[in-house]
Amino acid sequence: MSRRAWNGVRVDVNEFHCMGRVAHHLHGETETRLIAVLEEVGSPCEPRLREDQPCPIGYTPRHLDFAPAGVEMWGYTADSRFVKDASLAFDFAALGERLASEFDTDAAAAPRLRFSDDRIWTLVKLLAEAVNDPDPSTQLYGDGLTAAITARLFAPRPEPGADGAGLAPWRLRRVVEYLDAHLPERVDLADLAALAGLSQSHFSRAFKASTGMAPYRWQLDGRIRRAQAPLIDTRDSLDQVAEATGFADAVHFGRTFRKLTGATPAAWRRDRKS
Repeated sequence: MSRRAWNGVRVDVNEFHCMGRVAHHLHGETETRLIAVLEEVGSPCEPRLREDQPCPIGYTPRHLDFAPAGVEMWGYTADSRFVKDASLAFDFAALGERLASEFDTDAAAAPRLRFSDDRIWTLVKLLAEAVNDPDPSTQLYGDGLTAAITARLFAPRPEPGADGAGLAPWRLRRVVEYLDAHLPERVDLADLAALAGLSQSHFSRAFKASTGMAPYRWQLDGRIRRAQAPLIDTRDSLDQVAEATGFADAVHFGRTFRKLTGATPAAWRRDRKS
């Protein structure tokens, strides 16, 4: 199992290797949980509220299951070989504080089995892929994903003023100055939203409307820009440049650099020194 938490949302990614019929008690009934099956080999996974009571809702691919605190849930399959799922546990006290949002109590009170929401499923998959990523920008990335998932699951209504407009110039300047001052450190989305005086979901939309980038992409782009100076001005190794800009190693740095610039660090350096 892999585990990480963002914004009061704990994310557990589990893999099960099995053979034949499986009836598995999904522990954690003291928590409010959202479960997404990311991969399944064999018979489809079936959510159950009782071990011996089949799910009344027919199978749909990429389905989601929601269980409020106090509700037991079982996973059943008639003949499975491999299952990978992601389970999100919500701490509403921490979420309310960090997101500065109210939640629809009706949406959080009733179990929902095999419901479809392709946007939430995709966001959960992206979150699961980020659980083991040590890169500092993953903090903002995961904060943004959990804020988006929570807003879609529980938000009672659109936030007033969240109409796609960008940040006011003074807000944008304050946030960008903060990001630049804290490169390449980990930065929480909650801190950026607080600087702008907005909720995380409203801030993320407004920041992207103003800059064309999500906050995590802005930070990642800033780290790559900062790395370009020593590539030209010094003889530092790629490992040294990677460490100075918060990347795990030269391989991770090189992959990200190429994705954002279209060239490897070595080629980019060589072209500008020749």
